[in-house]
Amino acid sequence: MASYLKFHELSKFLVLIICLSSSTSLALAQCETESKTGCHDKAESMKLKIIAIVTISVSSMVGVCLPLFSRLLPALRPDSDLFVVVKAFASGVILATGYMHVLPDSFDDLRSECFPENPWRKFPFTTFVAMLSAVVTLMVDSFAMSMFKKHCAKAVVVNANNGERLENGNVQIENFGHGHGHELDQTDMASQSLLRHRVIAQVLEMGIIVHSVVIGLAMGASDNKCTIRPLIAAICFHQMFEGMGLGGCLLLAEYKLKINAIMVFFFSVTTPLGIVIGIGLSRVYSETSPTALIVVGLLNACSAGLLNYMALVDLLAAEFMGHKLQTNMKLQVWSYAAVLLGAGLMSLMAKWA
Repeated sequence: MASYLKFHELSKFLVLIICLSSSTSLALAQCETESKTGCHDKAESMKLKIIAIVTISVSSMVGVCLPLFSRLLPALRPDSDLFVVVKAFASGVILATGYMHVLPDSFDDLRSECFPENPWRKFPFTTFVAMLSAVVTLMVDSFAMSMFKKHCAKAVVVNANNGERLENGNVQIENFGHGHGHELDQTDMASQSLLRHRVIAQVLEMGIIVHSVVIGLAMGASDNKCTIRPLIAAICFHQMFEGMGLGGCLLLAEYKLKINAIMVFFFSVTTPLGIVIGIGLSRVYSETSPTALIVVGLLNACSAGLLNYMALVDLLAAEFMGHKLQTNMKLQVWSYAAVLLGAGLMSLMAKWA
């Protein structure tokens, strides 16, 4: 009897050890086969992906080009009140993209049940990487402005007609008093503002491109027609609103036609390119594999930190703390309403994409 009890206890202990040791592999196997269930049809999903490539490209191009062509309408010029409200709407869209789309996706990926609890669900990797991404974005923003100011401080401009000299960043007037120095200060401020808008546009596009490629890759690798069909409409609206935000930044950056065309092109083709890459890798790429979850989760976290910083610091704070809105309370209220509307519509999109 005693030997039977010992054997019984030993057998229970062995079963427990086997269960614990195989829990990770069982979870990974479940994750690998999880995507095999549901309404999967490769032929039908391929047709939907081709439709998605065309429609997403068109909606992206329309969204990013709308602000660029606003100069043709006097009511939508960059110095008009309506343009300020439209820009506030686009900033709200970008803010919601970071908080409501990219960040939750990263949480889902990096806290997946496919991973062991320690360390993936013990440590908040998503917020940690997003925080580092925001700091790196600040560094890029700061260093770019510092390099520009250093360049201006070393510049020496000599005007042979009036003897004005700009040396080490200080204006010395020899013939015409301080009036011309004030004009040079205004020119320098305008140059700094233009450079800042260009840095914002470039960094913002970089964050949006990373997010767009990840979205396209996931769609291209999937053969679930029930998931792809509603995603097409949701991503089209998503890209159009996001493009409006980027287009407003490009408009203020005052790039020449060639640079604008390049940036519009890259924004418009990144999601379709991600879909094509996903189609090509569909045989070897699994969106629920541990490696894919880690890579996509970290990329989404980086993109979220960048987008959140850009939306809050470079777009919203810079605009609402500026002279135009601080001296016009009515315009400020309309702009806040536009931010909430843009963020609200983009948050609603999070239900589908």
